[in-house]
Amino acid sequence: MLIGNYFKNLSLKYKNHFFSGLSFNSLTCKKNNIFFAIKGTEIDGKKFIKDAIKKGARTIVSNEKFKGLKNNILYIKVKNVRKTLSEIAFKIYKKKPKNLIAVTGTNGKSSIADFYFQILKLNRKKVASIGTLGIKTILSKKDVINTTLDPIELGFHLEKLKKQNIDNVILEASSHGLKQNRLDGLNFKTALFTNLSHDHLDYHKNFKNYLNAKLYLFKKLLNKKSNIITDITIPEYKKIKKISLRNKLNLKTIGVEKGDLKIITH
Repeated sequence: MLIGNYFKNLSLKYKNHFFSGLSFNSLTCKKNNIFFAIKGTEIDGKKFIKDAIKKGARTIVSNEKFKGLKNNILYIKVKNVRKTLSEIAFKIYKKKPKNLIAVTGTNGKSSIADFYFQILKLNRKKVASIGTLGIKTILSKKDVINTTLDPIELGFHLEKLKKQNIDNVILEASSHGLKQNRLDGLNFKTALFTNLSHDHLDYHKNFKNYLNAKLYLFKKLLNKKSNIITDITIPEYKKIKKISLRNKLNLKTIGVEKGDLKIITH
């Protein structure tokens, strides 16, 4: 693969620079890989650039000031390394299911994803779900470590599902995954918001940051005319409605007494 096909605003003299794949872990970096030096909460990936080069990396993506070719290694400076990794990964794994559905919120993500899966299955639709319960299709199930996969792994599995003619995939979008830009580069046709409670504040530091991480899904990862589904009674409803109006999204509400979709007992 040629670097110029995946990076914009790159000097013409570097566009034919070859790479074989992507990595953000120096331990698993392979020959001719692009190494993304991600800064985590405890460890800065820039500390492992030399290790990645020893493993065979020929391109380094970081937020370092230096950029250009040095000792046959191409250095690319970007503002957001995580976001760039996701966007490049989803360009490489370009075959994706047509109908991507995301579920976010503190509680209920796994249940709603599974309900959605069962409804589509009962309607004889080829469907898969990716999240806490693993990667599940009608015929198989594979366990995963994270609720929201890293973009390299997610891109691989989405392309694999597409090759199985599965065009409906429900993903759990965790606040960690959204904050870390793991889903950037994907376009969702439907997104659901369940609720929000005071969890994960050890990571997000405060409730405002936590909410904004969730709302990123609706602000940035939905195309115009995509669908939002949420509970009309939750405190976050007004913010979600405002986003839907500004971005020209189709908002559908659920509720017991009010809502486009009413919950009934029987």
